[in-house]
Amino acid sequence: MKISSRNLTALSGITELIKRTRSLATLDTILEPEWEFRYYSFNSKWDKGEQLASMRDGSGSFYFILFNSSGSIIKGFDRESPLGIYNEANGTPWPGVLDSVPSAFNEFLTEPAFFVGEATFCLWREFNDDLWRTGSIAFPNEEDPDGSERLLYILDGDPLTFKEWAEGYHEKSIPIDSIGKIYEHRPLTDELVQSLNPGIEMKDVIEDVEEIGYPHI
Repeated sequence: MKISSRNLTALSGITELIKRTRSLATLDTILEPEWEFRYYSFNSKWDKGEQLASMRDGSGSFYFILFNSSGSIIKGFDRESPLGIYNEANGTPWPGVLDSVPSAFNEFLTEPAFFVGEATFCLWREFNDDLWRTGSIAFPNEEDPDGSERLLYILDGDPLTFKEWAEGYHEKSIPIDSIGKIYEHRPLTDELVQSLNPGIEMKDVIEDVEEIGYPHI
């Protein structure tokens, strides 16, 4: 089964999730130099002791992943899901989605930058937890009621998953070997950058890469 709020065991631990989301942001930075057209981003200096990964699909669906001294929390919104339709119609998330979030992540839920009041799923894991957690939710009888599978499947750590998504989005062939090197966090070089996007050089993306915190030469 793919990652979803109903299959929490498929989601990696916090350290590995940081690595994966950094890789996604780095790949998207190289493939799409224009920030406003990117899906995935990562800010390693979001705030003191905090890092932030995010996804926005340009159609109103998104996720934010905050990493802080307590652990990590993921809030997502799939506007086309049954819970998204409910959220937009009622002006509030489906019952249970945000009700059990630990106090360590309270500020995350009230930060305007994270679209307060918009959520179809929320997952969290404190460092002393042995797995990810979510609220107690009575889901409607739908295949992916909160959209978490549709938005989070990309976090499975498989370069082929990214390749299939990116080739569909960018409408061009992308070498799996180069994607794999980014997933392995091999230091970024001009050669690696140009194998992914021959139209740019590392100097064109270095500022964003340093914000992401991805290693480079």
